[in-house]
Amino acid sequence: MADTAAAQEFDILILGAGSGGYAAALRAVQLGLTVGLVEKGKLGGTCLHNGCIPTKALLHTAEVADSARSAGKYGVNATFESIDMGAVNAYKEGIVASKFKGLTGLIKSRGITVIEGAGRLTSSNTVEVDGTSYTGKNIVLATGSYSRTLPGLEIGGKVITSDQALQMDSVPKSAIILGGGVIGCEFASVWESFGVDVTIIEALPSLVPNEDATIVKAFERAFKKRGIKFNTGTRFQSVEQNDDGVTATLEDGKTFKADLMLVAVGRGPATADLGFEEAGVTMDRGFVITNERLHTGVGNIYAVGDIVPGLQLAHRGFQQGIFVAEEIAGLKPVVVEDLNIPKVTYSEPEIASVGYTEKAAKEKLGEDKVLTQEYNLAGNGKSSIIGTGGLVKLVREKDGPIIGVHMIGSRMGEQIGEAQLIVNWEAYPEDVAQLVHAHPTQNEALGEAALAFAGKPLHS
Repeated sequence: MADTAAAQEFDILILGAGSGGYAAALRAVQLGLTVGLVEKGKLGGTCLHNGCIPTKALLHTAEVADSARSAGKYGVNATFESIDMGAVNAYKEGIVASKFKGLTGLIKSRGITVIEGAGRLTSSNTVEVDGTSYTGKNIVLATGSYSRTLPGLEIGGKVITSDQALQMDSVPKSAIILGGGVIGCEFASVWESFGVDVTIIEALPSLVPNEDATIVKAFERAFKKRGIKFNTGTRFQSVEQNDDGVTATLEDGKTFKADLMLVAVGRGPATADLGFEEAGVTMDRGFVITNERLHTGVGNIYAVGDIVPGLQLAHRGFQQGIFVAEEIAGLKPVVVEDLNIPKVTYSEPEIASVGYTEKAAKEKLGEDKVLTQEYNLAGNGKSSIIGTGGLVKLVREKDGPIIGVHMIGSRMGEQIGEAQLIVNWEAYPEDVAQLVHAHPTQNEALGEAALAFAGKPLHS
């Protein structure tokens, strides 16, 4: 980190240097504002050190392992022997260290004052860090999130969270994953590729329950084909552990045994005992309540990232951090709704989506006001080359723009950029159909779906 602050008063004082906090800091100094950035851990927060980057490194290792297993199909003489977790961790930690070094250098080069230590909000314009008070004309709360557990479910021993899962030095033979959302499914995907016998337990009726129903069905079929087992629709009751592993019991009496259990039931806001409520900030179950412009209603205090109700995504944090810096500078930035922020589940296959699901669109607009169009990746040349199945689904308002894009297949997350533009710019299928998509690419699948929607299908 940079040297501890010499100055004690700033235009913006930011509590937390994760995705939202450091994005706000970088944009603020670009706008000529002085910035104090308080962080008790490492610059970059959860995403860089315990989330996005290390988990995606593991997912890439899993992809390489799967490629080695299937190499013969492509005429490559190779064999898969085993996973060397020492080497895997060295690779993962090297990526993290490189990104951390780059971020630290960037923060320092921009003249941002980094204040090392545990910060606590003490008034509408002051933060105390290890006994020293710092003042900000504006305060930005960006303290991030932590791995949640269930009431009465203690973490320890063979019951772990993603924090411990990222530090494992060996591959278990079997694992139970409690939670079938993004985190749970990503680890399930990694571990199955590593040779682990995986079972997911999800209380809701399906895996990835926030995605479009068509995508969910395709995803569950793909997981079954890979050999990943899952039990949905029944709540977890208890877990016991001994020298042989863990036994999880559901409310219906079913039991599952494995070497360990990963608790992946979501992330909670890291706001406890930080002085927010005492300063008058409105809270709800630990989350900071703001208006649409991310202001808390108290003094000049703003909040960004995982502590604000809604999607807990690093790129949402980046967007909100930039937004708040520009808001404070008087630039009046455009509000971006969570609905129009892209989501990706980086499993095999990947899910990428933005905008309304078919169900949500019909609930908002009416059953007869929503149209959908699907394009099967079987018709896409590049998808056939890399050996993936899947589909692209577009949701549009009748006689109106595309309001939702939902995709599943290997590497489909790379297509979310155009999908996000389509939805946010309220493009009509006829608009997208005019665009030229390079051949052969998976990106063509978006164009093909739009062509079909516009009444002129090519490869479907």
